[in-house]
Amino acid sequence: MDKLYGYVGKIARINLTDSTVSVIPTTKYVPEYIGGRSVCNKIFWDEVKPGVKAFDPENKVIYMTGPTTATGIPTGGRTVFTTISPNSLPEQYAWSGIGGSFGAEIKFAGYDGFILEGKAPEPTYLYIEDNDITFLSARNLWGKLVHATQRRLEEIHGNDVKSIVIGPAGENLIRNASVTTSNDNVAAKAGLGAVFGSKNLKAITVRGTGTVVPADSKKVLELRMKMAHPSMLKRPVINETHHGLPGAENLVPGGWKRAQVACSYGCNQHCMCLMLDMKSAFTEEKVNHVEKCVSIFAFAFDQDVPYGGPGGPGGIFQTEQNHFPACKMIAREVDPPDTSDPYFKQEFTPGPGDILDFWKHDFDKGSVINDLCNEYGVDKWDVIIWLLPWLSMGKKEGVFDDIDFGKEIDVESEEFVRYLMDMIVYRKGYYGNLLAEGMARAIRVLGKEKFGDTIYHGRYSRQINKQLDLPISLETAWGHSVHWQGRGFEASIAKPAWVATNLHQMTATRDTQTIQHHHDKFENYLELKDDPCRSPLTAKAVVMGENKAELKDSVTCCDWQSPNLFWTDMEAQMFTAATGIPMTEEELNKAAERSRNLFRAIIIRNYDRTRELEVNAIFPIMQFPDPWGETVTWDEWNDLVDLYYALRGWDKETGWPTRETYENYGLNDVADVLETIGKLP
Repeated sequence: MDKLYGYVGKIARINLTDSTVSVIPTTKYVPEYIGGRSVCNKIFWDEVKPGVKAFDPENKVIYMTGPTTATGIPTGGRTVFTTISPNSLPEQYAWSGIGGSFGAEIKFAGYDGFILEGKAPEPTYLYIEDNDITFLSARNLWGKLVHATQRRLEEIHGNDVKSIVIGPAGENLIRNASVTTSNDNVAAKAGLGAVFGSKNLKAITVRGTGTVVPADSKKVLELRMKMAHPSMLKRPVINETHHGLPGAENLVPGGWKRAQVACSYGCNQHCMCLMLDMKSAFTEEKVNHVEKCVSIFAFAFDQDVPYGGPGGPGGIFQTEQNHFPACKMIAREVDPPDTSDPYFKQEFTPGPGDILDFWKHDFDKGSVINDLCNEYGVDKWDVIIWLLPWLSMGKKEGVFDDIDFGKEIDVESEEFVRYLMDMIVYRKGYYGNLLAEGMARAIRVLGKEKFGDTIYHGRYSRQINKQLDLPISLETAWGHSVHWQGRGFEASIAKPAWVATNLHQMTATRDTQTIQHHHDKFENYLELKDDPCRSPLTAKAVVMGENKAELKDSVTCCDWQSPNLFWTDMEAQMFTAATGIPMTEEELNKAAERSRNLFRAIIIRNYDRTRELEVNAIFPIMQFPDPWGETVTWDEWNDLVDLYYALRGWDKETGWPTRETYENYGLNDVADVLETIGKLP
């Protein structure tokens, strides 16, 4: 390329063992690998061989921005990490996206990303100022909470720096520890914070004075006007009297204050809820929280998300007359539905969610739970959706009668939750140390049959007015908890949607839903709804969703904005506006397929992934009933897997891509390697 637009041209290779830095030209990878997760996949394939474990110095943290980062294109401020995830079971290569302004600042400093290698000899943080990368002692930061660390770095380097930090959870190698940047944006799903901790890396702080030039500024302005039109602007602070799921709000004595913020640099969509003057877990002073989707369940978890018709709460099956980006739902700024839509009644017939009876509404306790997760640097999802419901359900079923945690299990008690989190984060005692290994591993040590599979008798479906089975552990595949999968949390979605979501999860290495909630057109729903496992339309929609997820983490974009089923070349327009490289929707989709197949090659080469492994990992959770009492049979599921593998160009027996498939995407060398080790069908 003669001149770079969108990219700034360099990737830093940072060796923590010997405190050295070298530079790789970004053009070694782009535009073939776009940016973001696509480039990370290529670097990991080239540099990390089988046998490396998550906490080995040979494990690498690969961080990449995308070509739209810092260009002003909405949602482009998001960036991505990849590494071997200590939180997945077994440990596997995984990814984690993050918002905030850190990614833009890295590009202003002159880098499109970096590769972290080795292990620092002592607690360390990195200070990046333009091209200079300095290794500094973090001995005085080690042990500090997340926000205290952020404040101290600003005291040292100035309040205009941008940082990513870990809290005590990452330092103590808690397997679901997160990395945090501004506005409580976190990279949480892969246990990335623990990998930072294993490398003695407390933080990275950056200041950049450069610029990022998009190729077509006029088009950037057009995209800013069009994406999620009308744009969600900043608005005054609102005094709220109630809090909770829409339609099931609880009174908050004295009320609370709400504002809206954007999650990442350059985005004009203020979809995140900023909760002001909330109770802290650590100080008498009031603190602010940024509430995201899962945070709301910290305050009350006595019922599940209500059902909103076949489209469901997220607008899963959409019509041209009634569709909107999910960010508008998060911000509660959805326009009134178009009642002239011929499918209006089918789309918007509401229904109640399951009664779960985990814990009652407690506004202060909910705020403390969120603050504990924010400050310790722990994945909220694992705490709110898995750990605490497990304790609630298991206590009611008598599973923990012979367990002594040192304090009576009581998830309704703020004191108990504080005690529990302290015990885990600082690995206190046998059970603190055990639960620090993550839910999936802890349950297997305790005994999965009793501590994972015991049936909870407190779930009640209001769709069919019946008690339904639910295991006390809401585990799905690869050591993660359920997420829009038809049972447990967010169960009330139509069967065609949860079938598709489970297929998404089957081929991943972690919870997929933070980047690829399922979407399809309502007209397709009408065709596949009676037999979703035997419809090619289900497999086609899953492939589309997976490819869009690759693009969201590569271009970059956001799961609350994409995919737009009725503006399908949006990401191609974003890429071309940023880089000046003409890219059609079809060409960009091919790039996504390349990245997807390279990811597939990694998990086949490094972790022996096969069809048998995948099907057996995901099938058990679908044997518990959804809110309508529905499950899938072994034959139904395998028929859908056949359809999906065939559409992907993967061998049905092994689940491995064929040589022809690899070569279609320019991965001839990858096919050669896999053939050499006997993993090419």
